[in-house]
Amino acid sequence: MSKKFIVEEVAKHNTAGGKKVLLKQSGKDATKKFDSFHNASVLEKIAVKYLIGEVGTGEEEGEDEEEQDRPPFTVEEKFGDMVPHGDPMWYQDWYSPYYNDSHRGAVRNAVREFVDKEITPFCHEWDEAKNTPREVFIKAAKAGILGAIGHNIPDELYPYPLSANIKPKNFDAFHRIIVFDELSQCVTWALCGGLGIGLPPVVNFENVVKDCLAGTKDICLCVTEPSGGSDVAGLQTEAKDMGDHYILNGENKWITNGVYVDYFTVACCTDEPGFNGISFLLVERSMPGVTTRQINCSGVGRPVPLILLLKINFNSERMDIIIQANTFARVCIEESLKYAHKRETFESLAYQTQQMPEDIQPIRLGGPIALCKAQATRTFKFYTRKAAQIFGGLAYTRGGQGEKIECLYREVRAYAIPGGSEKIMFDLGVRQSTKVGSFMGAKF
Repeated sequence: MSKKFIVEEVAKHNTAGGKKVLLKQSGKDATKKFDSFHNASVLEKIAVKYLIGEVGTGEEEGEDEEEQDRPPFTVEEKFGDMVPHGDPMWYQDWYSPYYNDSHRGAVRNAVREFVDKEITPFCHEWDEAKNTPREVFIKAAKAGILGAIGHNIPDELYPYPLSANIKPKNFDAFHRIIVFDELSQCVTWALCGGLGIGLPPVVNFENVVKDCLAGTKDICLCVTEPSGGSDVAGLQTEAKDMGDHYILNGENKWITNGVYVDYFTVACCTDEPGFNGISFLLVERSMPGVTTRQINCSGVGRPVPLILLLKINFNSERMDIIIQANTFARVCIEESLKYAHKRETFESLAYQTQQMPEDIQPIRLGGPIALCKAQATRTFKFYTRKAAQIFGGLAYTRGGQGEKIECLYREVRAYAIPGGSEKIMFDLGVRQSTKVGSFMGAKF
């Protein structure tokens, strides 16, 4: 237990070790000065080693005294820092038909606690090193976060309980939104980027699924090629059937987590040109001929029939990007308001994924999800620019108080392009919506 000090006792501590800033603040309340130069994560990562107690009145504080009166105008329990628009509205004492106690009191609290303790204080360090430690993946797995990132996973393949011990059958689309939302508070996508899109196509490979969800192995999705970009139907990567194996030839680029993963879910041509001839191959890094190298950005078995699977996978990927881009935009707002003063559309889509028959979701939801993805990334871009204006020079200084804004400014294009660029999303959204309208009897 830490010791409690009264203000007068603190004032007696005048040994500052010769440091100018400490000499000026020794024995005084340095809260405002500290906030002027440091992120709160410094307290979690570094200052905690020097914590010897807390400042109080010296009087015993009972449970009744610790409970604060409910703030005016509130109805239910608030969550987070309550910065306007810095969190989803239902975090800030708004009613929502989508979330219940398992979302509010269980999953949200569990993931926020994990992110605040295990990820946020170290994000800048990992970003500079261009590496996320393996133990972080394992901790996230044991906390049920990696399992929550995956979707359509058979119950028996989860190595650990899902977040807050919610049973898989009760873990719905809105629990998953919360997990992505909270992970995006810390501006890192190493945990969810490759796993969320690389694993779903290969759920029949039990050992691969178990290892990836346990955090001991990693996987990525390989679709984008240097020459084709988002033109999936024009894939150049080919797999030749040799009877008992395939010979795979091709290149992929801009693959999330691709430089260090153990497994690659590779889209390739195994038959006729176009969508009808595309399949997925599960490739292991240890297989002969597999090589990877890192690209310095601002931020590759058996074939599986691809047509419907690819549409479902892209819808899922785009939904994940929508969630993250919306959260990143809110982070920009929250960080900017905090520094200056020292989401609703995709939830209805998530509800449709729970209620609508799965076999028609790729067609019915493809257009709306594409349009929502384009809008989300444009909103993200808008708020990063506005946040950069507020932070000034700190917005292009790596680390420090502008750390999140500087990182997000680099990541804007990394969300606008993957899963389909904005131009392609707008085109797909209109075409798909028009096609669905025709099927349903629309009179144009």
